[in-house]
Amino acid sequence: MISGPICSGKSALAGQLRERHGAVVVKTKDLILRKSPKTRPERRKLQSAGQRLDAADGGLWVAEALGQTIDSASPGGVPQGLFVVDSVRIPGQIESIRKAYGAAVHHIHLTATPEELKNRYDRRSREDDLEVEYHVLKRNRTEKRIEALEPLADVVVHTDKCSEGAVLVRATALLNLYPRSNEALVDVLIGGQYGSEGKGNIVGHIAPEYDVLVRVGGPNAGHHVYAEPAPEKYYHLPSGTRRAPNARLLLGPGAVIYPPKLLEEIAAHAVDEDRLTIDEQAMIISDNDILEEENRFGNISSTAQGVGIASARKMTGRSAYKAGAASFLAKDVEDLRPYIGHARKVIADAIVNGHRILLEGTQGTSLSLHHGNYPHVTTRDTTVSGCLADAGIAPSNVRRIIMVCRTFPIRVGGPSGPMAYEVSIEEIHRRSRIPIEELRKTETTTTTKRPRRIAQFDWEQFKDSVQLNGPTDIALTFVDYFDVENKNAFRFEQLSDETIRFVEEVERVSGRAVSMLSTDFGWRNVIDRRTW
Repeated sequence: MISGPICSGKSALAGQLRERHGAVVVKTKDLILRKSPKTRPERRKLQSAGQRLDAADGGLWVAEALGQTIDSASPGGVPQGLFVVDSVRIPGQIESIRKAYGAAVHHIHLTATPEELKNRYDRRSREDDLEVEYHVLKRNRTEKRIEALEPLADVVVHTDKCSEGAVLVRATALLNLYPRSNEALVDVLIGGQYGSEGKGNIVGHIAPEYDVLVRVGGPNAGHHVYAEPAPEKYYHLPSGTRRAPNARLLLGPGAVIYPPKLLEEIAAHAVDEDRLTIDEQAMIISDNDILEEENRFGNISSTAQGVGIASARKMTGRSAYKAGAASFLAKDVEDLRPYIGHARKVIADAIVNGHRILLEGTQGTSLSLHHGNYPHVTTRDTTVSGCLADAGIAPSNVRRIIMVCRTFPIRVGGPSGPMAYEVSIEEIHRRSRIPIEELRKTETTTTTKRPRRIAQFDWEQFKDSVQLNGPTDIALTFVDYFDVENKNAFRFEQLSDETIRFVEEVERVSGRAVSMLSTDFGWRNVIDRRTW
């Protein structure tokens, strides 16, 4: 139940509860017109008609009308959902509703200073009130006594000291619509090495289990997902975009976006405007950023997609920023405006509604700006903590952390930084018996098309990544590099003995289960050992 004087914000709150929580709003104005059909829909006439109804039964009529609405909206006669009465006007209305529904009833009273209420009324746009002065309406007997309802309310909100959003927060908490104890609904998937761990295909495997897919980072990392007749490539969008066609898509405020490339992806994957949300504060890459990166960072084998320069500009350009400036924030780009929104709102709504969220990181832990081997690092923190910050998700919302690792880690070819115990592609061919041309094709980077450097599994680097990320699960990829026959394994026990021993050691060193193993680039080639 909502109560309060004229222009205190009752209808605004009721509307927000309908929009955000699917509430059925029962307006006493409509009830009056239903019970007194000859009444004109003017505020003074409605006041008088409401007083007559109250005088007849002490306010019981509101509870009776509410009951009819609930019964008609509740299959099988069991009340379901949220019903908002906008608004209750006398103690008798409140008492009769509480008597009918007991502890399920919550009452919020809105108020403001007389000066603020009058100013709001003077700014109103309701045509029915144009000829009626505020002081005339305040002379009504019920309206004069409306503030006497304040002591009866569960929560009192002074709306001249609260934004509409803040009023909604307090009402949502009163109604116990926030999840208890920050319910853990978020799973995070990150790379445990130097990138190119095969994260895209693991995401593609589990994506149908989620309601919201979130991506952070930028187009310096491309993710491949198995599809026929050709693999899907994702540079900005979450890798499960097609695998989970009903999931909401979100690019967080820490994302870095090159609009032409993103718009190509949106078109290629037929993403509707109402499905994708881009946070308004995501950073934009300009063509000049790409040129500058090509000129400055060739000596560390940068992918030169402009991500680093754009990220630096987000930090150093604050004093010169003007809203609407071209090529700065996502909200400043005309072509992106149909998708612009607030990541926190999307995530909060998902959590309130009990929806599962998958946060997909990019690149790998040992490329982290803070934790990698500087200067051979990327421009952001690629650990779980960094991904959560970029997306705007609290750590307490995290349920599972999946760290993806290759059996043989890689780095981009060229002066891209140290990697222990490198091996040649010919050696991988000899060990695995995979055709060498197939290996060369696989070990070419998605974004820059460079050949990759390959190394033995680095147990020290792996243990460091486990400590940095605190994974609950390990996903192991490129298992066929031990033996080409692993491609034909669809159960764990069908893997080669060497592979099984390796998995056992990964679990021993990490203290975590290897929950998924990718044996090839195909849907049937993920051995899923999860218990969740």
